[in-house]
Amino acid sequence: MGERNHEDQEEIHSKVLRAGRRTYFFDVRSTKAGDYYLTITESKKFTHDDGSFHYKKHKIYLYKEDFEAFKDHVSEMMDFIINEKGTEVISDRHQKDYKKEEDVAPVDANETPTTKSFTDVDFDDI
Repeated sequence: MGERNHEDQEEIHSKVLRAGRRTYFFDVRSTKAGDYYLTITESKKFTHDDGSFHYKKHKIYLYKEDFEAFKDHVSEMMDFIINEKGTEVISDRHQKDYKKEEDVAPVDANETPTTKSFTDVDFDDI
């Protein structure tokens, strides 16, 4: 791999946000010309069956000329989500066996469940 220019990668200011298996890094860096830009890195930890783990990282480079529009779009999207779904975090939906409410048939308290299955045979039909 080629050697990176240290000045191009200089970190000026950093903050870390830990959120479950994800960690977000916000880093202000300096360009060769001495201007600043922001990098946002998402790092997500994945654990293998043997207990070992690895991280997947995704990075966004954000330059000053895009700050205002980016901030407006992020704010608009966050407001939309809160207005549509509220602030409650529904972590059950991340479970493998999660079923949406409309996927589960409502049970009437006065109704007895049926035990009919594909193995029940009606001999009158034969």
